Amino acid sequence: MTAVKLPRIRTEVQVMFFDTDCGGVVSNIAYLRFIEIARTLLAEELGLALAEMAETQRYPVVVHTEIDYRRAAKLGDRLVVEGWLDRLERVRFWCAFRIVRPKDNVLIAECRQSLALIEMPAGTLLRLPESWEKYRNLKPNTQPARADSLTHR
Repeated sequence: MTAVKLPRIRTEVQVMFFDTDCGGVVSNIAYLRFIEIARTLLAEELGLALAEMAETQRYPVVVHTEIDYRRAAKLGDRLVVEGWLDRLERVRFWCAFRIVRPKDNVLIAECRQSLALIEMPAGTLLRLPESWEKYRNLKPNTQPARADSLTHR
C-alpha cells in the first residue's frame, strides 16, 4: 500500500522584462503571478483540472495571501516555485509556496494562501471534496523538493 502524501508541485519560471521595474528588479506583483502558476498546477494535483472547473463552474478562490519577500530576483533569473497543500479546514484550505533561485540556492520569497471553493454564478461556498479527507491529518513537508521530483514546465 502506498503512503498518502500531501500534494506538492515544483515548476520553473524565468524572469522576463514585463516582470521587472526600470532597474531590472522583479516587481512585487510578479511574484504573485509566479505563485498563481504554481497554485494552478497544485489545483490540478488536487483533482481540480482547469477544463473541469470551467465545465462545473466550481473554482478555488483566494481568500487571504501572506507573502514575505526575502531577496530580489532580477531580469533573466531562472526561479523554481514549489507549492504544497499546507492545511485543510472545513471549507477553507491553505497552500504554501517557496520561490528559490537555484543557481545560488537563495530563497527569494515565501507565501501562504487561504482558499475556498465556490460555485458560480451564485458564488455559493462549497465544502471541501471528500476525496481530500485523506490529507486532513498529514503534516506538510516544508523542506525543498529534490531536483528530480515532480516538475511542471
